[in-house]
Amino acid sequence: MASGVEHSHDDHHHHHDHESGTNSWVGEDGRVYHSHDGLAPHSHEPIYSPGYFTRRAPPLLDRDFNERAFTVGIGGPVGTGKTALMLALCEHLRDHYSLAAVTNDIFTKEDGEFLVKHKALPEERIRAVETGGCPHAAIREDISINLGPLEELSNLFKADILLCESGGDNLAANFSRELADYIIYIIDVSGGDKIPRKGGPGITQADLLVINKTDLAAAVGADLAVMEKDALRMRDGGPFVFAQVKHKVGVQDIVNHVLQAWERATGKKCH
Repeated sequence: MASGVEHSHDDHHHHHDHESGTNSWVGEDGRVYHSHDGLAPHSHEPIYSPGYFTRRAPPLLDRDFNERAFTVGIGGPVGTGKTALMLALCEHLRDHYSLAAVTNDIFTKEDGEFLVKHKALPEERIRAVETGGCPHAAIREDISINLGPLEELSNLFKADILLCESGGDNLAANFSRELADYIIYIIDVSGGDKIPRKGGPGITQADLLVINKTDLAAAVGADLAVMEKDALRMRDGGPFVFAQVKHKVGVQDIVNHVLQAWERATGKKCH
């Protein structure tokens, strides 16, 4: 753009991709916005570094847990065990706490159906959200698609704890603090022992990192000692748990972290 040329809002350039149904344009703030799959218009914040655990965004101090219960966000790449962890947390907590769950998939409701099929919670306590092609936007830039069902479930069932599973995404995805009071990011060893040191806000800034499927380490040649060293370094010593969620290994440690955070945030005591 030539210097000295100004554009009014009406002059902003719009582009429409007819095949994907995506509109994009430059907003008044200079950011590129797009709208697709029913999501509100949103931009994507540029990420210049993975960030630091010790400088991560803190939980909101003015949260009204009567409006929406304490919310645990569970993120991570496709296939790392997010839905299995949702099921395991439900099984551990449902007898003592009022729970509800929201799952995100890009074009299906498969993860919600999985929880229903395995009787994680009564079906009416589970909502499945289709996010379209930007699953990270639904947990960060445009969280309304998740806030609605979470608030509804919280009020309907007087929930103590809400679980929100993101759609599978890349290492740059992380939850907004407007949505998640406690953030769990789950990776697994099948991608190799390099994953923790690759970083990304999910790995470095989540309240808890879970390294899942440790039973596959030998099969894929992943060195758990390397993963431990790199996780400690990338997370400034922040907590992480080695787990085999499907086999219930490490799940109690994860539950303990969640309940400790719930106690700190709400002032309530574990049942």
